[in-house]
Amino acid sequence: MITLLLCMRLDALIKWFLPREERFQELLERDTRNLVQAGRLFLSISQSHSLEDRRTKLVELRAFEHEGDQITRQIFEALNTTFITPFDREDIRSLAIDIDDILDYLEGIAQYLVLFELDSAPEPLTRFGEILLELTLQVDHLTHLIWDMKNERAIGAGIVRVSELENQADAIFHTVLAQLFRRDSGNDALEVMKWRAIYQGLEDACDKCKEFTHVLGNVVIKHA
Repeated sequence: MITLLLCMRLDALIKWFLPREERFQELLERDTRNLVQAGRLFLSISQSHSLEDRRTKLVELRAFEHEGDQITRQIFEALNTTFITPFDREDIRSLAIDIDDILDYLEGIAQYLVLFELDSAPEPLTRFGEILLELTLQVDHLTHLIWDMKNERAIGAGIVRVSELENQADAIFHTVLAQLFRRDSGNDALEVMKWRAIYQGLEDACDKCKEFTHVLGNVVIKHA
C-alpha cells in the first residue's frame, strides 16, 4: 500500500515537471488569432476615407491591443511558473514580445492617422494594409505549425512567404519615400512629416513580422 502511494505521488510529481505544451500553445495561438483580427481591422482603417470611421475603428483596435497585452502578461506568468517549457523559454518570450510589438505598431499607426486628421487612403497605405493582414495570417499559421516538427517543410515555406511579403513592403516604402521628398512634388512639409511617420511605422511593423520568423526558425533548428 505504501509503495502504491509513493508511486502515485511520484507520478503526480513527474506530471507536474513535464512540459505543459498545451498551456503555451493555447496562449500563443490565442495571441495570434487576436493579431489577425487586429490586422483585418487595420486593413479596414487603411481603406477608409472617413476620419470619423477611423476614430470609431481605432477604439475597436485598442480593444484588440489591450487583449494582446493581457495574453502577453499571461505568457510571462506561465514562463515564471513552469519548470520545463516546450521550447527554450527565451524563444517563447521573444515570440510573445514580437506578436505584442506588431499589434502595438498597428494601433500606433491607426492612432497617427486619427491624430494627424488624415481621411485619405492612398494606394501605398492600403497596399501596406493588405500586406500586413497577410503577414498576420502567416504568423498565425506558423504558430499553429510549430508544435509538431513534422511540419518543418510547411514552416519553411511560411517563413519564405513572410520574407517575400517583407520585401514587397520594403519596395513600397522606398518608392513612397522618394515620392514624398521629390523637390518638384509640391508636397507641404508638414504633410510630408505626417506621412513619413506613418510609412515608417508600417515598415517597422512588417520588419517585426520577419523578426518573428527568425525566432521561429531558430526553434525549428533546435528541435527538428
